[in-house]
Amino acid sequence: MEDVPNKTGSNLGVAALITAIITFVIAVIPCVGLIAIIPGIIAIVLASVGLSQSARSGSPRGVLVAGLIIAVVASMISVSQVFVATRIAKHADKWPGDIQNIINDVQDNVVKDLEDANISIKVESNGEKVEINTSADKKDREQKLEDLEGGSTQKADTLLKDDTKPKKK
Repeated sequence: MEDVPNKTGSNLGVAALITAIITFVIAVIPCVGLIAIIPGIIAIVLASVGLSQSARSGSPRGVLVAGLIIAVVASMISVSQVFVATRIAKHADKWPGDIQNIINDVQDNVVKDLEDANISIKVESNGEKVEINTSADKKDREQKLEDLEGGSTQKADTLLKDDTKPKKK
């Protein structure tokens, strides 16, 4: 007759190991890892019950110990994310003001750069060169607008033609 090893608790060991691996995978995902506390506790309970059953019957405990270790490590990772989340939440009230200041600075810089922009387009084809220049100088535009509003029609037509006509070189 063969001596058949007692496998009491091995089913719990497999269940604990599978649950512990799932817990570990969930625990390492940022922001979702907080949920891993629940399967981590389940895996620890399964492994503990399996270890107590295997201790009474003298059956192998390798899978149970592996499941317990992975479940404990995964639960610690999950709990650490709770501390990180609370620390972030403590400082979150300062962020909106900082973000708004950054957005305002960027917006001011973009507007300033656009106001100071000069555009120059040069095209050369078959020996002919065409150059179109424009600037965003406000004073120049205001002066042209005043000239257009108050000046004669002939003077306004001359200003418009000079401004929109490409310069040949």
